[in-house]
Amino acid sequence: MKKKSLCLIAACMLAALAGYGQTKPNPESDFEVDLNAAGDGVVITRYVGKSAAVVIPADIQGFPVREIGGMAFRDCRSLASVTIPEGVTVIGARAFWGCGSLVSVVIPEGVTAIGELAFSGCGSLASVTIPEGVTAIGEWVFSDCESLASVTIPEGVTVIGRGAFQGCRSLASVTIPEGVTIIGAMAFAGCESLASVTIPEGVTVIGAMAFADCRSLASVTIPEGVTEIGGQAFRGCRSLASVTIPESVTEIGGQAFSGCESLVTVNIAPIERGWGYDVFEGSSKVSLASRDALKKAGYAGGF
Repeated sequence: MKKKSLCLIAACMLAALAGYGQTKPNPESDFEVDLNAAGDGVVITRYVGKSAAVVIPADIQGFPVREIGGMAFRDCRSLASVTIPEGVTVIGARAFWGCGSLVSVVIPEGVTAIGELAFSGCGSLASVTIPEGVTAIGEWVFSDCESLASVTIPEGVTVIGRGAFQGCRSLASVTIPEGVTIIGAMAFAGCESLASVTIPEGVTVIGAMAFADCRSLASVTIPEGVTEIGGQAFRGCRSLASVTIPESVTEIGGQAFSGCESLVTVNIAPIERGWGYDVFEGSSKVSLASRDALKKAGYAGGF
């Protein structure tokens, strides 16, 4: 009896593994659909199949697939891989939310919009390439993707939304393209493995808690042109040893660099700024020379 059980388990595992290389589209009956607003294609509204590896057909009921609708694959806990066909332009809000076993997703070049929380909670997703047509990474899109170690953000992106990569604990490096102007609140908060980041010159706002609790962050470059560093933007960055605040920065939010236990050097010009409360609270290693420079720049808080 025990031997039969082991054989059955092994057979199931082999069947699941075989599915990862699947190229044949799943049957149309696996998908509930509706016509899109333009009437020239369909929106997948719900996946009702059982496959661990899904290849979405390019056409369903004679219409091209244009959109993956909101919550279409939500909580499909056994879904391990998905291939989205070339004709798709929109991935809706919460489309793959909570697909904890999703390891691989192929997003085609034609996609221009990815809705909020689209891949949130996909804890097994290890890497993702965002296609060139996407101009904004929406709110919480990849939040809590704890295995996400690498991400490619295309040059056309101008906004990284609130919480876009929040809680991506395995994300060790990220290249923010030159076109980005806003890094939203909590965009990379809790990315515990993120060791360095270069913020491009086009960025004007670093949102509140944008890099909070990035405990491995040892190096950050803030370019001339940034005007605002939000509250708690770098709170709890325990490995950050030095930072240069450019002359263009006029507002530094409360506790922006609080709890930066390794912070020694703060390079800042003697220009008056708007200071929030306790900007450097808990950053007790800030050198005397840096404290003097901060005082000349109008900082009156503690360390």
